[in-house]
Amino acid sequence: MDQILLSEAKDGTATHFPSRLERRALGKQLRGDCSRDLHGTWKCTVDRPDPVYLVQQANEGRLPELVPLRHGRMAQSPFTFYRGAALNMAHDLASLPTPGIRVQCCGDAHLMNFGGFATAERNIIFAINDLDETLPAPWDWDLKRLAASFVIACRDNGLSDSTAKDAVLACVRSYRENMATFSEMRSLDLWYHAIEAEALIASIDDPALRRRVIRRVEKERASSMAEVLFPKLASGKGGSALIRDERPSIFHPQGEKPGTLESAIRKGFSGYRESLTPAQRILIDRFKIVDAAIKVVGVGSVGTRCWVVLLMDGAGDPLFLQVKEARASVLEAYAGKSVYGNHGQRVVNGYRLVQPASDMFLGWTKGEQGWDYYVRQLRDVKIKPAVETFGKVEMMGFADWCGQSLALSHARSGDPSIISGYLGKSDEFDKAIAVFSVLYADQNEADHARFKQAIVNGTLKVEFDPPE
Repeated sequence: MDQILLSEAKDGTATHFPSRLERRALGKQLRGDCSRDLHGTWKCTVDRPDPVYLVQQANEGRLPELVPLRHGRMAQSPFTFYRGAALNMAHDLASLPTPGIRVQCCGDAHLMNFGGFATAERNIIFAINDLDETLPAPWDWDLKRLAASFVIACRDNGLSDSTAKDAVLACVRSYRENMATFSEMRSLDLWYHAIEAEALIASIDDPALRRRVIRRVEKERASSMAEVLFPKLASGKGGSALIRDERPSIFHPQGEKPGTLESAIRKGFSGYRESLTPAQRILIDRFKIVDAAIKVVGVGSVGTRCWVVLLMDGAGDPLFLQVKEARASVLEAYAGKSVYGNHGQRVVNGYRLVQPASDMFLGWTKGEQGWDYYVRQLRDVKIKPAVETFGKVEMMGFADWCGQSLALSHARSGDPSIISGYLGKSDEFDKAIAVFSVLYADQNEADHARFKQAIVNGTLKVEFDPPE
């Protein structure tokens, strides 16, 4: 694509940057090789891998004692299965027609991976907030995974397929229309742009719903501060503070005394410090590690090496960091390997490309045994959508927000004019994605049933979370 867009002088410098009109025209030309209606196709082929096999493949390298819990969380519903089966869908997406326009993909862009979080200025913005699988790849892969997740979530909530299809249409229309808007913005203005929570809340027509969202935001803002989290996650004071064990979610490794930090943790933290800017190092040097524990998170990440680290400064103020294993992206086998030797750096670069503002503590490191990790602040005013409570109105509004957010992320790392030129002004592409999403939701239900059967016949071991 770059070779088409840029002509170069002998010294390698660009001599021609095509105009927006030229790039939009190029996007429109791509319909000749991949018409927009082709995106409405999905059919399970005879050579498609067994979905259980792909789940087992994704289990490789995880902590074996936690894999049964991963299976238990995936088994709960077709929606939880979908959340844990990013590799399965990556394989399927790679078999579908694509115009081939690459962006920095999320890699796992289902609706639960969007939400609100605080910037360094303490403003709350809305964006993708889980980028473990991020990698340059075709933009439509992200959009299809997001769209299908709305059908699956709607079904999980007992909403009709008609409502689910409307939610997909709202999501894709928002993506298409906002991509057109972003394609007209100046480059700097686009990179300064963020989707602010206040603007989204103001756009809610239903006064009662608007009040509920405001209350939720204020509640999360108040409860996510480190000093508020501390009594929930830890006990003690100063350098003697310890993280509380709450199995199976948070616990110290077997045989290790809380507060006893292995040299590997200190070396890993030293490597993380080196990935920070000099200014960030001055801040992190005000804190000292006092404890670390394993933290089991989400569905797709269960079994990966994830830690919560408690630090305290000289005044006794806490800081919680999440240290999360960064494995090869599920897209890598289909979109190409990362240019980064450390997958933690791959994830951090993805955050900085995709999000308008990123966590100031973002960094990466490598463990003594060769595992890659990335680091970020734990739950810094992070607002997860309560998708399981959504009715039709909430689902439709959230679909619009997610479409807008994904368009901004793709516009930042890709070429919004080319993508917009391909999408056009009609709803032809929107309708095709709606058809695909219903078909793929059916496929996901069949895969989930096959997965549950593998548990019943003993192929997969399973463990369930204790009742709350």
